[in-house]
Amino acid sequence: MGQAPSAAEKEVTLQHIQELYRKFANECPSGNLHLHEFKKIFGINQNSTAEESAYTENVFRSFDTNGDSMMDFMEYVAAVHLVLRGKLEDKLKWSFKVYDRDGNGCLDREEVRHVVKIIYAIKKHNDPSITGNIEDICDRIFHSVDKNNDSQISLEEFIEGAERDPWVMDQLKLDIQPCDWFIEQQEKNP
Repeated sequence: MGQAPSAAEKEVTLQHIQELYRKFANECPSGNLHLHEFKKIFGINQNSTAEESAYTENVFRSFDTNGDSMMDFMEYVAAVHLVLRGKLEDKLKWSFKVYDRDGNGCLDREEVRHVVKIIYAIKKHNDPSITGNIEDICDRIFHSVDKNNDSQISLEEFIEGAERDPWVMDQLKLDIQPCDWFIEQQEKNP
């Protein structure tokens, strides 16, 4: 009681969506958000690591639901809504989609290794004291999550494993922080 609501708890109202559209139309006069503009939103620039850039490209691909290499306003609103107001299960489904690079509906060791490597590189970039062995982390994730031991993680195993084990959730967490950016954009003067 008495605490200010977090960005995730703030309601995205019709007024917010209208303001978001105005800004989207101003920033993206073509009516589409391209990858380079998306990277700018998340602070990816020439000083960013290759891992950060690749990670953002995977996130962009996951929001580009029709696969046309750009986000229209409806895809953009769906993305903002998921990030700000989405339920944990929806966010986990989205994370799975980001990680499933070949789109086959399962995560193999190479996909898990790739994403863990990217997440650790980003975490280490933000906090150099972070340590961890990528192979050990992957082994522990598979041991904890791959219940049928087929060397692949299905969507169901991914969701159950992340919800059951906080360590797994922390290892696989998409830590992109667009909520702060969205709120900042809402508070800027026109």
